[in-house]
Amino acid sequence: MSTRSDTPHLAPPLSSVLLSCAGVIEEVLDGRSLTEALADVDGALRPAVQAVSFHAMRYLGWADAVGRELVQRYPNVLFESLLLVSLTLLKAEGEAAAAVPGMPVYAPHTVVDQAVTAASKARALAAFKGLLNGCLRRFLREREALAAAVADSPEAQWNHPGWWVKQLRVAYPQHWQAILQAANLPAPLTLRVNRRRASREQVLAAFQDAGLAAEPVGAAGLVVATPRPVVQLPGFAEGWWSVQDAGAQRAAELLAPADGMRVLDACAAPGGKTAHLLELADIDLLALDADASRLERVGQNLDRLGLGGDRVRLQAADAADLDAWWDGKPFDAVLADVPCTASGIVRRHPDIRWLRRENDLRRTAALQTRILDALWRTVAPGGRLLYVTCSVFPIEGTRQALEFLQRHPEARRLDAPGQLLPVAVDATPAEQQDGFFYALFAKPS
Repeated sequence: MSTRSDTPHLAPPLSSVLLSCAGVIEEVLDGRSLTEALADVDGALRPAVQAVSFHAMRYLGWADAVGRELVQRYPNVLFESLLLVSLTLLKAEGEAAAAVPGMPVYAPHTVVDQAVTAASKARALAAFKGLLNGCLRRFLREREALAAAVADSPEAQWNHPGWWVKQLRVAYPQHWQAILQAANLPAPLTLRVNRRRASREQVLAAFQDAGLAAEPVGAAGLVVATPRPVVQLPGFAEGWWSVQDAGAQRAAELLAPADGMRVLDACAAPGGKTAHLLELADIDLLALDADASRLERVGQNLDRLGLGGDRVRLQAADAADLDAWWDGKPFDAVLADVPCTASGIVRRHPDIRWLRRENDLRRTAALQTRILDALWRTVAPGGRLLYVTCSVFPIEGTRQALEFLQRHPEARRLDAPGQLLPVAVDATPAEQQDGFFYALFAKPS
């Protein structure tokens, strides 16, 4: 077995990692998120399983196309998952993986041997280990022919569903390829300094003392050169910073809260933007989220950052159901970070592309419309509403903002970035960002 020097050392046997990964992929294929599936993995295995699973998700379209060339019919979904994971590792070996940061690399014979060993450990797979062995060895013999056989498949070429590729080609004829390529590049670890607890210079100095390289980005951000578990970084326990993509850090700055304002953060979980608002000004803040368990995480983040207190209230409620939570007092500023397809953050959540369906676009857009129209009623005269999604699909961004103005002609659109496309290809870590949409509206006084 060999790995890139910057790939975490995988102490557990590869067979155990592969079997666990197959279980994780099986759950994703059944509709469960990768984050949820990984949470159930044994702690000793989890780092290795996460690394391989992320890689498998990024190349699942290619692996699925090749797998269907190798097997007419899968015996079961677990077999399918193990074959796909194994194929993605063999792809890594064959495609100058050293050029792709974070890609796990193993010798081909190791992958085949350990995959067969993994199959022998599972009751549902043991009878098919010969089939698995034959498929993987055939791939090694016929790699070029198999690559040619799937070359015309959009899923194989771009590792996204075909409908997703088509949507981006229509929306961004000049940029669609870069957007798809960016989704398969691991994201840098970007932090936002909590100015209530530390200065950026103080955090940089602490990182330097610990032998960690980092560089500034934006108004309060830092990009860590070599990602590692956040609890191991200086200042985590002290609440000096939060993890937040550079593109996401624009939200609170655009809403520009001022001391004494009454502010609403709708759809607040997991709380990164909530915390940023509280870092920027002394405000009265209501943080809403429909998921009570996720709202607990918001409270935990605020406690670590030292941002709780009497002026902050957390409430579990549907933002669109005003009768359930609104007391009738208007807000000076509203952050509407609404539910979306999350198509702009695929590099951080590579399973998203496989969990979404094309009909999710209209369904999600309809929900966004309902939330926006309700929240506009809560904005005070002279107040502002910032509409945010982490999506790159126009139906959730540009089109949604235009239709909002048609429904509410009294609203005045203020300067905001609009659609931020993901930046990753041929970009330094400090230049990179996820995909977001921002539209800022003011209500007449």
